[in-house]
Amino acid sequence: MVDKAIPKVIPIRIDEGKGLVPSIGEKLLAPHAHTRDTRGRNLRDLRISVTDRCNFRCTYCMPKEVFDNNYPYLAHEELLSFEEITRLATIFSTLGVEKLRLTGGEPLLRKNLEVLIEMLAKIRTPDGKPLDLTLTTNGSILRKKAHALKAAGLQRLTVSLDGLNDDIFQKMNDVQFPVADVLDGIAAAQEAGFKNIKVNMVVKKGTNDHEIVPMAKHFKGSDIILRFIEFMDVGSSNGWNMTEVLPSKEVIARIHAVTPLVSMEPNYAGEVAQRWRYADGSGEIGVISSVTQTFCHECTRARISTDGQLYLCLFANEGFDFKTLLRSGKTDLEIANAIMNTWSARDDHYSEIRGSHTPHHSASNRKVEMSYIGG
Repeated sequence: MVDKAIPKVIPIRIDEGKGLVPSIGEKLLAPHAHTRDTRGRNLRDLRISVTDRCNFRCTYCMPKEVFDNNYPYLAHEELLSFEEITRLATIFSTLGVEKLRLTGGEPLLRKNLEVLIEMLAKIRTPDGKPLDLTLTTNGSILRKKAHALKAAGLQRLTVSLDGLNDDIFQKMNDVQFPVADVLDGIAAAQEAGFKNIKVNMVVKKGTNDHEIVPMAKHFKGSDIILRFIEFMDVGSSNGWNMTEVLPSKEVIARIHAVTPLVSMEPNYAGEVAQRWRYADGSGEIGVISSVTQTFCHECTRARISTDGQLYLCLFANEGFDFKTLLRSGKTDLEIANAIMNTWSARDDHYSEIRGSHTPHHSASNRKVEMSYIGG
């Protein structure tokens, strides 16, 4: 049950929207890809939230009790512009970032998003390679946008879908949006030429876990990779409780009992999903076990919020204010040093220390909402 005492503001927007001040340092270093945090983790992945708005009200992310019609979303001038996002992403690419994911909220609600994608698709790493440019969407308007996204240079898509049963899915998105329209959006993405599409299903025990096997059967043999995500205590508005977490090992067991699975090696170091393939060669699935099998020790991911705050963990309660640096005349070199200094001080490992429930609601321990920094 969501606590009605949660303030109806975007949590952890320190000093009227400004986060912690990043340290540039007195001696400026040339940008490089070798900065490690206090646990020896490099910076390789960047997620950028392009909007804090969404047309769904999923109970585990943006419950109606908090995100109602009077919710104070960010004003347009508070959002990073496309030029600011591109500049920041370009700087991150000089520091070792190879993968860039656009998120939200629902990123396709950001007007003219394909223009931003075209700008980001031109970025090259120091060795001349394009970034792995991806996007996560709920699929609701993918039919309208798929061809434009592909033409702009988007390489890959991930679509969120929490079940095939319309009653269950509409209960979870809480806006009566039908499954058929999400499936149609996925079909549109395939028609546009997207390959290796992923579908993410958040599994909430007692709510949609009976949809695990039907989802596996539906996408088996489709060239779409289905991934199951444990229900996480992201933010402070979703009423998270450990009793609603179905361990990923149980997900695998349920599917394996119907169609045998074989474990696979990760595609790259730091990949969050554990990979499994069907023994008959008809595709693969993945599980993301951030609650029961933590992967903090190899996390290479940073996040930029809709208004330019840098967060070092999905479960963070403090961000670093890079929007002010972008808008105060700082050079790319100064901003690069601020990023390196911020990352080198990083010690985040929340999933390794979480308890069986999430204390929240006080200003000192509220975690930033997923709709603000992306999942």
